Amino acid sequence: MNHRTATPVLLSLVFAMGLSVAGQHDEPIRIGASMSETGAYATQGIPARDGYLLCAEDVNTAGGLLGRDIEFVIHDDRSETDTAIAVYEEMLAEGTVDAVMGPYGSTLTEAVAPVTERHGMVQISPLAATSSIWEQGREYLFMVLPPAELFLAGLIDMADDHGLERVAVIAEDQLFPRAAAAGAAEMAVERGMTVVFHETYPSGTGDFSALIEQIEEGEVEVLAMAASALDNFIDLTRQMKAMNVSVEMFGTSGAVAEFQETLGEDAEYVYGLSAWEPGLPNPGSDEFVEAYENTYGRAPSFHAAGAYGSCQLFVEAARRAGSLAQDALREQLLELKMETVFGPFAVDERGYQTANQGLFIQWQDGEKVVVWPEELATAKARYPTPPWEER
Repeated sequence: MNHRTATPVLLSLVFAMGLSVAGQHDEPIRIGASMSETGAYATQGIPARDGYLLCAEDVNTAGGLLGRDIEFVIHDDRSETDTAIAVYEEMLAEGTVDAVMGPYGSTLTEAVAPVTERHGMVQISPLAATSSIWEQGREYLFMVLPPAELFLAGLIDMADDHGLERVAVIAEDQLFPRAAAAGAAEMAVERGMTVVFHETYPSGTGDFSALIEQIEEGEVEVLAMAASALDNFIDLTRQMKAMNVSVEMFGTSGAVAEFQETLGEDAEYVYGLSAWEPGLPNPGSDEFVEAYENTYGRAPSFHAAGAYGSCQLFVEAARRAGSLAQDALREQLLELKMETVFGPFAVDERGYQTANQGLFIQWQDGEKVVVWPEELATAKARYPTPPWEER
């Protein structure tokens, strides 16, 4: 990681966290986490890791937390549930960390939640959104993202406003995609739209030709796709082009720059959920973007912002509690209402997010533009045919 010289702009960001500049002493506060640095979720996990690390650097620049530096101890879970469980079990059994933060995604969060609950450790989950995780009586788990069932809501809402009626919903057979797809299908039915089919497919699928044939035969106008693996979105788009099958609107449960970088012009007009975008009026967002780009040489995704914002929440809860006592942190988080770099945070008694609804973007002229909700839109949605069809 490249070290940066603190600037007035950067210091204003960390002061906004509620920190005070004080002398550093004692050993650092060690915050343990697993993150998907390799494997199927690496596209999301690497920027999330970097968001954690950037937050720690900024906190320490401003004087630390409770008079100490913070240090993230991050282990690669390889996008595997068994590895993630082993990481948290080892950290907590050996007592090598003072606190923990969550891994990437609903599948891994669901896997490690029993471990952190058993040890009575607060886990702020930066990038898990499936409601069922918070419906099992857990006491120490906190959601930051909008609920998964809302991840494709923007697509359905825009399609309904545009007068489209025939919807297909497909999902990778994993915890989060199933929930996101179910939410989209339920919303479409509530709007009086026709759900032509609602299908799941096994993780690791590379051939989507059978589903594409169903899309064509069903005269589908709106295609909603939920997946944890970026390759699924790319493969489906390429195969739809190869088979010359198109829809009026195609939206995914996660918009990342790698989608457009890989597909180029074929990404045009595709929609995607983004829980955060640069330029939103969140306090410290512009400074965060500048610092992230200076440090990592690329623009931050919503995964990076989600991890950074989650770190901000931990710091604020500890500052208010005046300690790292886990029950005190839990009580502060339950009461906390805060605007982070990532956006608004508030939870109910389950630790379930109630303040964040997310955004929908569309790829236009090679760039992401916010098209939903209307009050945050930076451009109007475009409804042309895909670029591989003759105009």
